[in-house]
Amino acid sequence: TKQTGGILVLTFDHPDMNGKLMQKLWDVAHILHHTSGGRGSQKRILTVLLRNGITSQAELTEHLGIQSGSASEVLSKMESAGLILRTESEADRRTVNLTLTPLGEENALLALEEREKKKNDMFSVLSQEEKAALLSILEKLTDDWRKRYGEPGKRGRKTV
Repeated sequence: TKQTGGILVLTFDHPDMNGKLMQKLWDVAHILHHTSGGRGSQKRILTVLLRNGITSQAELTEHLGIQSGSASEVLSKMESAGLILRTESEADRRTVNLTLTPLGEENALLALEEREKKKNDMFSVLSQEEKAALLSILEKLTDDWRKRYGEPGKRGRKTV
């Protein structure tokens, strides 16, 4: 712990390199989670629907890795805001299909534009060589960790 401007701040200084690496990876994960709005954010849902067209609610929740109850709450708000339409499937009345409205499509295009800008901003501090080195190291780690610990789940991997 350390004192900063009268505020007690907990620090997690690891004496070993592996601990420091883990802490930095947690920091990155935390920043990515908070800057992206999370898995089930309205912007994320809009961009998935823009890319995939008509999608069932079940496919969307599986793709995003979120619970159906959480999705229902967000989708209700989006429907009320005029961003999406929910319709019963003609083939199976138990299935709810989701489509973007013109307003939803406009918002999805803006969200994609924002995401591209954010991606460029986030890595602007790195040279092309540093980006390539970082990518190579991350690929090596994730390949090894998948072999050792298995897949973390299908979230985000399915193409709907």
